[in-house]
Amino acid sequence: MEYVVVGLLVVVIILLILLFFKIKRYNENNIELKITKMQTDIVKEIGDFKYDFAKALTNDFQEMNDRIDARLSKINDKVNERLDENFEKTNKTFDEVLKSLVKINEAQKKLDLLSTDIVDLQGVLTDKKSRGIFGEVNLNQILSSVFGDKNDKLYRIQYTLSTGSIADAIVFAPEPLGSICIDSKFPLENYRYMLEKGITAEERLKREKLFEADVKKHIDAIGSKYVIEGETSQQAIMFLPAEAIFAEINAYHTNLITYAYERKVYIASPTTLMSLLTIIQSVLMGMERDKYASIIHKELNKLGEEFDRYKERWEKLSTHMETVNKDVKDLHITTDKISKRFDSINNVEIQKEIE
Repeated sequence: MEYVVVGLLVVVIILLILLFFKIKRYNENNIELKITKMQTDIVKEIGDFKYDFAKALTNDFQEMNDRIDARLSKINDKVNERLDENFEKTNKTFDEVLKSLVKINEAQKKLDLLSTDIVDLQGVLTDKKSRGIFGEVNLNQILSSVFGDKNDKLYRIQYTLSTGSIADAIVFAPEPLGSICIDSKFPLENYRYMLEKGITAEERLKREKLFEADVKKHIDAIGSKYVIEGETSQQAIMFLPAEAIFAEINAYHTNLITYAYERKVYIASPTTLMSLLTIIQSVLMGMERDKYASIIHKELNKLGEEFDRYKERWEKLSTHMETVNKDVKDLHITTDKISKRFDSINNVEIQKEIE
């Protein structure tokens, strides 16, 4: 019996052991299934997350690309617009540059011609007689431009004085200035000789003295020939047709100005001569205005006298007109009274007939 019980116990224990292992294996299989399902779910969620993330990222990139494309398109349009404007301005500038180049080319041609003319002029002016003609022509142009062409009342060309000397021009200025003689001088040779380059200081000083002696000789000649007591002004004018020589004398040879002043000679260039003649013309015009002003004043006085007579006669006529108007008014009153009398008489006759 005991053996049977022990055997049963052994069997029960074995069965319990087998049941334990079976339950354990079941639990292990169930856990593996759960883990597998969990892994599957995780993989699926990760896949969904990746898909959603990739989709969202793709949408963001697409939207960003659209914005960038729109912005780039606007920038491109703006750049094209600016390029067109700059291109148009560049074309205009280029056209203006071409026009300027054409003008420069024309100016260069004119300068070349002018250089040729200057060389020719220098060749002409090397001759003393040609220089004299040049100065006289220049002087004549200045006089005609200020006073008018061939205005013999104000100036004359190649005027012969009582001494027999012939001045290049004379201006009939008003007193106390008087008639002013003008003579053209052109001391070019010693001037160019003095300014020659590559000479020593000693040689330059020597040439300056030659130039000053040449100018003084012209001053002496003008002062002795064209300043005549009782016939001309107490001063004569030495006309230098070259501004450069006049500027040289005033800047570096002031002793010549003093020398000319002592000899009653005024040195003038084309510019200063024109200014002086313009002043003389203004004085003449002022004197002419004063002369006509006195005539106008006399005529105005005569007109005033005639107006006084007119006023007196008008007042007499006005008085007569007032008298006539009064008589007409009285006559009109009398006429009204007569008309009323006639009306009264007519009314009386009519009343009698009725009765």
